[in-house]
Amino acid sequence: MGPRLRRGPPSALSPRAGGSRWRFIGLAALLLMLPLVQGCSVSGLTGLLSTPTSAPTSAPQVVIVVATPTPGSLPAFESADAVEARRIALYKRVAPAVVNVTTRVLRSDFFWGVAPEEGSGSGFVWDTAGHIVTNYHVIQGASEIAVSFGGDVTSQAQVVGSDPINDLAVLKVDVLPEGVLPLEVGASADLQVGQTAIAIGNPFGQFERTMTDGIVSALNRTMQTDSAVLRGVIQTDAAINRGNSGGPLLDLRGRLIGVNTAIYSPSGTSAGVGLAIPVDKVRRVVPVLIARGSFPHPWLGIEELGYEISPTLAKTLNLPVDHGLLIARLFRDSPADKAGLQGAQQETILRNRRYLIGGDILTAVDGKAVATWEDLSAYLEEQLDVGRSITLTVLRGEKELTLTATLEDMPDSLQP
Repeated sequence: MGPRLRRGPPSALSPRAGGSRWRFIGLAALLLMLPLVQGCSVSGLTGLLSTPTSAPTSAPQVVIVVATPTPGSLPAFESADAVEARRIALYKRVAPAVVNVTTRVLRSDFFWGVAPEEGSGSGFVWDTAGHIVTNYHVIQGASEIAVSFGGDVTSQAQVVGSDPINDLAVLKVDVLPEGVLPLEVGASADLQVGQTAIAIGNPFGQFERTMTDGIVSALNRTMQTDSAVLRGVIQTDAAINRGNSGGPLLDLRGRLIGVNTAIYSPSGTSAGVGLAIPVDKVRRVVPVLIARGSFPHPWLGIEELGYEISPTLAKTLNLPVDHGLLIARLFRDSPADKAGLQGAQQETILRNRRYLIGGDILTAVDGKAVATWEDLSAYLEEQLDVGRSITLTVLRGEKELTLTATLEDMPDSLQP
């Protein structure tokens, strides 16, 4: 018998591999065909054959929130035409009440003797009785005063009352021209920086009823004049020049908010710093000037008659406190004298300067500390009236005393 072919193990492709192998091959073929049917790539097969995993977590979404403020109620702005129309209407209504004040003053000259000198300023109609308000310095020393209402209408005026300390004066004409009405009086206590300010006056005495406008630049300025201190002054950048003194400062409604009185200018012309007496003070002073011709100013009788105490002065004079007012002198029979305040008891010379020492030290008035003469004057002038009783806290040596004084009217001889 010839050699026989040795049988090896059954081929994997051989039907004789058994039924299980054919089942495996059929399953594999089915799985290979499934991705093709689904239109997937071969890589999808790997995913199907791999170990099942949990569903992937979706990527976090970034949400951008834009904060949009809810529009508030903004102020309604007038158009340029509306603002212009308002100014024109204001001028037509107010300008007739603004007057030119011309004065004649007699000046003495060594060579030429007495000679007349003319001056001019502005003013405005206060009431229907013919009262005109202006600055005191406009009519100071005048022998003749004329008020011009524009055109050929000029009236002689008389001084009804004046207040040099507040730089205010009231004139009177017999008859107002027909159609001329007083200005509407506003208020200054509620003014705000940035509000419109309008000035009408007669700059240089030639350009009658000139209107300029600007804003309220600052409030509560203190201004030292040649003769007094003005407090609570309104600052404006509305153009004000020589000749505008005594004219009105108005708000956008044409209401009086101040009386133009001075400018700060190295050149003497408008430099954008005009100063006006606040209308609240005008309202306080003018009716009194009309009624009695002068305005009473509270007076204690020690003003400026001593020293403002500083730490250096306190150390030099060996004083018990480093603040307050050291009284050197006081007027006889003044409210301070009647209250029992004492002035200097002796004098000393330190560093070539003479000091009157030993007097009372005023530290407070009505419980309010005073450190300077301006503190005292401002409190008396702005907060108090003649006839008011005040409490004075003083140091006499090492002892603190409380005295009571009743304010009196400042004597005319002490006023500017």
